[in-house]
Amino acid sequence: MDNLRNSWITKDLTLWIALVLSVLLTIVIPLAAKSLDLTLLDGITSPSKARNILDQMTQNQKELHVWITATLDVAYPLSYGSLFAGSALRFFPKYGIYLALPASLAVIADLIEGFIQILALTDTSDLLALKEYVTPFKYGMVILGLIIAVSGLGLSLINYKKRRY
Repeated sequence: MDNLRNSWITKDLTLWIALVLSVLLTIVIPLAAKSLDLTLLDGITSPSKARNILDQMTQNQKELHVWITATLDVAYPLSYGSLFAGSALRFFPKYGIYLALPASLAVIADLIEGFIQILALTDTSDLLALKEYVTPFKYGMVILGLIIAVSGLGLSLINYKKRRY
């Protein structure tokens, strides 16, 4: 477990890069969707609502959505996942391996969700019914990972102040 605490994912540079990328992608993805006049399927849990949105999309919009999902929405979970898991491992030496689990599960769920969406957007397969479970699970794990990361940072700052004064 000590090896994980000292691995690349817990290093200052890695965490800073992951933070910057996470913030940038949080801003860029909705801006890209808005500028391209797209409704992204990512936040939609209802399969029927997702199918409705798909039916209203032009072929060009579907292709743009696939591009965003296959690029930006792959980079996004990898960046926030690295930030949250790295923070858990760094700030919670004893239980970090367990506290990194929600971030890891969020990444997996987000990538599965993207795969489901690409299959639907390309008319390859309709697995949108799975979004009813995958999307809320993803959001739950993201929120839990964020809470763990922020808590770890807060505790670290408190401990730093105690040592300093």
